[in-house]
Amino acid sequence: MAGLKAGATLPMKITILDDYQDAVRTLACFQKLSRHDVTVWNDHTKDTGVLAERLKDTEALVLIRERTPIRGPLIERLRKLKLISQRSVYPHIDIDACTRRGIVVSSDMHPDRPSYATAELTWGLILAAQRRIPQEMAALRAGRWQSSLGVALRGRTLGVLGYGRIGTLVAGYGKAFGMKLLAWGREGSAQRARADGVEVAANKEALFERSDVLSLHVRLIPETRGMVTAADLGRMKPAALFVNTSRAGLIEPGALEKALRAGRPGMAAVDVYEEEPVLNAAHPLLAMENVVCTPHLGYVERDNYEHMFSVIFDQILAYAGGKPVNVVNPQALAQTREGEKP
Repeated sequence: MAGLKAGATLPMKITILDDYQDAVRTLACFQKLSRHDVTVWNDHTKDTGVLAERLKDTEALVLIRERTPIRGPLIERLRKLKLISQRSVYPHIDIDACTRRGIVVSSDMHPDRPSYATAELTWGLILAAQRRIPQEMAALRAGRWQSSLGVALRGRTLGVLGYGRIGTLVAGYGKAFGMKLLAWGREGSAQRARADGVEVAANKEALFERSDVLSLHVRLIPETRGMVTAADLGRMKPAALFVNTSRAGLIEPGALEKALRAGRPGMAAVDVYEEEPVLNAAHPLLAMENVVCTPHLGYVERDNYEHMFSVIFDQILAYAGGKPVNVVNPQALAQTREGEKP
């Protein structure tokens, strides 16, 4: 790619989008960008015109997971953009449009590092829902004392749909709580579960029927979109808890809300939504007494942020030094940017 030279360390204009908590500047790893010109935006917008204006001088764009879609119409207006640096999957980025423009996309896929933070939050949600912690806090603040009965976990069945990196951790924590473990998923999930001594359900139907707590840990890809159907949820026990800290798109649209109103399952704990961020309580699950909701906090934890942004910033420094890493569109390296001479 023209303009990319080994050893080049000229300061770059870097923009970080969607830092809701204004947390990135407080991280130790932020010092890695001390020689560069960094702009941080704390609010959120998907408006193409607004983003084009904000990013018009940006050379390196930092994305926090999938918060802002970067599609062709926006990419065509970012004439100075050279690099998008992020971590994990990238369904929100038009990779083909980036490649045509010679924009490098660097994204570390962290193949060997499970999200401990997400697994821990999953268990926070399970405990909060089973013991009705949010409801009891609200009651106590309103002047009431012990307004409901919670449900213990020991001896009950934890179902894990998707026994991968996070699902394995969640199952391990369930074992520590004395729960019976039941897993289901693709053949790779089944093999890992059996190797760990975890029972594999005969089929998906059996997983939903038998689980007292069912936690979803599956990647959202075209083949898995809508994989949890209304019929699946309708098989759950009236006292069961359905937990989703993966992606909302894994569930058939509207199916969870309808199932909860019908009483199967009896409860849900949710960290992910179809459209994010959810503002002004504009989601039907937030109005339901039998649901515990959090604002996609699975990965939002300081140690995880330090690791995630250290990798993201290292990708920028590698590009600035002429040796880009974790490039998902290597064809972009061969492109000559408009206005530059090869």
